[in-house]
Formats: sequence, structure tokens, C-alpha cells
Amino acid sequence: MTDAPIAIAVQNLGKAYDGQSVLSEASLSIPRGQFVALVGGSGAGKTTLLKTLNALITPTTGRALIDGRDVADQPGPALRRGIGYVFQEVGLFPHLTVAQNIGVTPRLLDWPAERIAARVDALLDLVDLPRDVATRLPAALSGGQRQRVGVARALAAEPSILLMDEPFGALDPVTRVALADDVRRLHETLNLTTVMVTHDVGEALLLADRVVVMAGGRIIADAAPATLLTETHADPRVAALIDAPRRQAKRLAALAGSRAHG
Repeated sequence: MTDAPIAIAVQNLGKAYDGQSVLSEASLSIPRGQFVALVGGSGAGKTTLLKTLNALITPTTGRALIDGRDVADQPGPALRRGIGYVFQEVGLFPHLTVAQNIGVTPRLLDWPAERIAARVDALLDLVDLPRDVATRLPAALSGGQRQRVGVARALAAEPSILLMDEPFGALDPVTRVALADDVRRLHETLNLTTVMVTHDVGEALLLADRVVVMAGGRIIADAAPATLLTETHADPRVAALIDAPRRQAKRLAALAGSRAHG
């Protein structure tokens, strides 16, 4: 267990639309510096939970706290400027250069131009992009490069918290693995608290310090990857989810063995 202070807490969080619950009694405490993955099928409540953390969604019941402060008590734009947010569609401004996209939040915070320029250079290095992409428009970049710019933009104002909603979902497998590894490196290098939504259980097990399994708007398991892989799960939904990457690994190992002896 870590003794780090709690960076993120949700307490009995619930969300309903037209009387239909999409999130119910979710409670979670995330210490500073931890990497947490939220996994589960479509409609599990993962993205709803994530978006309550930066006030993109207002909960029906319960509350979310960042560094002990209820997000409902803070102006949304000011709150979000202090929390990095990356999502699958990236959402870069097509008419702005890469440098201008990365510098959006620092400009809103009235950073001096010299500081913004230095931050852009540093972030391009951090996300493993050549500095000459700074002058290009997003349309001139590959999907993987655009997602790296999205990560850089999320980190531009030096947030301590990074939220990621299916950040690698639209990428090819090779690019996805490379970017996922770089995100984990950034998490450690910048001492971030990271919460990532993903459908890919294998990805969650490999990247995160802790995996939170959700189904039907509820948290049904919450443990370290090694614990989830080795324990017997009473809930068949958890067992099925965790067993999928294990079966895939066994099939790959068997295939490699048969080829080696073929």
C-alpha cells in the first residue's frame, strides 16, 4: 500500500439519464502517482466516471474530489486547465499548427511566448516527435503522430493529473504498443496521477498499477494486475474479462512452440 496523499476520490458517485442509471454508487480513492486503468465492456460506466473527474459530466448523486476539493465547487474551465485530458478522437484544431495546438492551454493561462515555445520543444521531445513537426498542420501527420500531439497538448500546462479515454483505440497495433509504452514512461518521468479508460484488458494489465473493473455502472473488482491474474474470481464477469488475455497468451505460446518444432 502507498502512503501518498489521495489525488482523486469519488464517493458514492451515481449518474442517471431520464431515470436510467449509467453509474451507481461508485467509490474510489487514487493516491498521487498511481496509474489506474478502468476496464469493462461498452456501457460499463467507465467514461462517465472519468468525465465526472474534470466536470464534463455532473453526477446525479455523490461527489468527485481532486486533491480534497469537490470538483462541483470549482469553475469547470479553471478545473480542466489543471487536468490533462486525452481522448481517442484527439480533437486537434485543424487550422492550428502542432505548436499552436500544444500551446492552447498555456496561452489561456497567459504564459509568456518564450515559455510556451520552450514548453512545446520540451514536449515534442518527451512524446518522441521531431521538433520540425511544430510548424505542420494536423492533417499532415499520421494517426499515431496526432495522438502524440494530443498527449503533448494534455501535458502542456504541467498538470499533475492525466485522464485518458481510449487514447490508443484508433491506432494500429504497433503504434498502439509504442505509444502506450511512452505514456507509461511519461507517467513515471513527470510523476503523474493517471486514469485511463480502455476496452483492452491486456493493455490495462501491462500498463497500470491498478485495474478497476466495471460492469453495469458499478465497480465489481479493484486490484493490482498480478492479483487479478492469480486470484479466483467469484464474479463470472471479472473471471471472463481477466481470462481473455490469459487464453490469448497461451494460444500465442502454443503457436510459437509448434512453429519452433515444425
